[in-house]
Amino acid sequence: MLFNAVGRPKMVVRLTLIVAIFVGFQATAALADMKAIKDKGVIRHLGVRYARFVSGSGDGLSTDLIKGFADDLGVRYEYVETTWQSVIEDLTGKMYRITNGNVEITGGCPIKGDVIANGLTILPWRKELLDFSTPTFPSGVWLIARADSPLQPIRPSRSMPDDIEMVKSLLGGVSVLCMPGTCLDPALYQLEKTGAEWIPLNLKMNEFAPAVINREAESCLLDVADAMIALEKWPGQLKIIGPVTAAQKMGCGFRKSDADLRERFNMYLQTIRSDGRYMQLVQHYYPGVDGYFPEFFDRYGRQD
Repeated sequence: MLFNAVGRPKMVVRLTLIVAIFVGFQATAALADMKAIKDKGVIRHLGVRYARFVSGSGDGLSTDLIKGFADDLGVRYEYVETTWQSVIEDLTGKMYRITNGNVEITGGCPIKGDVIANGLTILPWRKELLDFSTPTFPSGVWLIARADSPLQPIRPSRSMPDDIEMVKSLLGGVSVLCMPGTCLDPALYQLEKTGAEWIPLNLKMNEFAPAVINREAESCLLDVADAMIALEKWPGQLKIIGPVTAAQKMGCGFRKSDADLRERFNMYLQTIRSDGRYMQLVQHYYPGVDGYFPEFFDRYGRQD
């Protein structure tokens, strides 16, 4: 096999160059910044059906936010359904994998939309691939169990780190549903060494609670939004054991090259926070959530 001057096989060099060119082509040929969106007259909303953010039927907190943004821009709204596994690739045109918390670009793919909005948690690895808007909703991940589970809810202290450690101490030998590559990935929160039996499932997040009720596992990781809905939908069948993460935030995702579009969305978000439309949407889809997260809504709720 022929090698170049630094000892790398020429075939590897060519393949690396091809991937780099393809990724670069995707990143430049299909970008849709604010001017391009106005010229096309449409903004494409990438969404995953999830909780009350995206219903898939034309409503949801995230859906209404992007519909309002489209009206503000004077363009047509278009919904593009995707999955948790592909949503970032559909935005960025970059295929990737995550190893030990590190992101590696592995190739290119078609760009299918202009903004991600479906309750996307702001996580460090995601920030390497895209830029987030101003936070749009509070979040966090809880451990949820069946009501008849021997696991007992922790007694909350005044320290979130202590509460998290109490929950971790209960996990030895417990079966827990999780979803790698999302906010329900135990590797993100150093949970692998707790002694739990982690059961990765490729389900929709709203299917985790019924899976626990149906005894596919004793418990599951679930974020705040889905947990609130699950407790409402199946009263008396589930219980919250406690948090496995500190408070988190959600936001809308934009390509790093689309800074103008992201800033324009942030301006729109500021406007609807100031005139009260944002909190009207929040209370419509998640009534009472501001009582659970007063610090978030004091900062990001109504702003004069």
